[in-house]
Amino acid sequence: MDFADSPEQAVFRKEVESFFAKNFPDALTVGDSDDPFSEGGPVAPGARADAMKQWRAALVEKGWIAPAWPKEYGGANLSPMEQFILNETIAERSAPRVGVPDVGSTIMVHGTPEQKAEFLPPMVRGETRWCQGYSEPGSGSDLASLQTRAIRDGDDFVVNGQKIWTSGAHLANMIFMLVRTDPEAPKHRGITYLLSPMNVPGIEVRPLVQMSDARGFNETFFEDVRIPVKNAVGEINRGWYVGATHLDFERSSIGSAVGQRKMLDTLRNYLLKERDAKSGKTRLGQVDAPRLEFADRYIEATVAKTLSQRVISMQSRGLIPNYEASMTKVFATEFSQRIARTSTKLLGLYGGLRDRNSEYSPMKGRWATMYLSTVSSTIAGGTSEIQRNVIATRGLGLPRG
Repeated sequence: MDFADSPEQAVFRKEVESFFAKNFPDALTVGDSDDPFSEGGPVAPGARADAMKQWRAALVEKGWIAPAWPKEYGGANLSPMEQFILNETIAERSAPRVGVPDVGSTIMVHGTPEQKAEFLPPMVRGETRWCQGYSEPGSGSDLASLQTRAIRDGDDFVVNGQKIWTSGAHLANMIFMLVRTDPEAPKHRGITYLLSPMNVPGIEVRPLVQMSDARGFNETFFEDVRIPVKNAVGEINRGWYVGATHLDFERSSIGSAVGQRKMLDTLRNYLLKERDAKSGKTRLGQVDAPRLEFADRYIEATVAKTLSQRVISMQSRGLIPNYEASMTKVFATEFSQRIARTSTKLLGLYGGLRDRNSEYSPMKGRWATMYLSTVSSTIAGGTSEIQRNVIATRGLGLPRG
């Protein structure tokens, strides 16, 4: 496989790099004292907020806030390979990932002209923040068993039920969700895809605190919530197929692969600076086993990038990655866990400290926090078990268990 850019891709890459050189604010490059996973100097929170507005405005003007969308909806109609180059550059620059939520792609494919006009422009302008109402306490990997009910009453659906692991619900002002509108229908039927504001009566959000102290997940309760029927995207009772649809966005996970390699670079630089008081050796030079393990992580970073390149090479040829995307997802999430484990070994006994204010916490305890936070990475977005089933049946042709 030739990984080099074609002449046309090389021209586009230069355009992207030129755009970054002219428009990316220095204030968005945060220093090691604030964030060990990036470079540069610390900035005041207010300056960073102003810089984010400036950066978003530049992306909106270029059409790169939603690069795959048609130009009439604020996009740039970029090809999959052009999106790959753009996202690779964003990751290499450690730039904040500013874009539109996946619900926009679903509306683009299945939405009515009225829904597109109402919901898409605010996404591009950053005026709406969306959360996803899919998982329920008894319906995670087996999402089609969801039980949140929506009963039609005139021009409204009346929704009752509960969602869980609703990422960002405490900050969102909009939600897209799957609800059961026909309980008598077969399992994957009788489901409808609905859009709703979060400030309507009857919605309650309760935060869920993770063991890493992160507060991104929530429980979301619905009690007699009225949602207009016109907010149903696609056919009523066929929302399962609507929810599975995404526009042909670039989904190679190149940003994740590049970001993981940059994390390793940052850890390596830190370890090379730290020396044992008696021997004078760096942390990387003290113990062979973790040092060799660290080398394995770098090899795996190259594997992760190659898997991403495989996915994008398929998309650029008009193919739809299936088990190939599952392979990328499994490898990337389990790789993040291996990075966290290796880092805590290399940092020694102090590597388990998470107190950001303690002088004994290496790099403000970020690696210990990563160790805890990555536990859930192989569950979110489809468990590794589910992904391996996809790889086995669709990739290897093995029979279903």
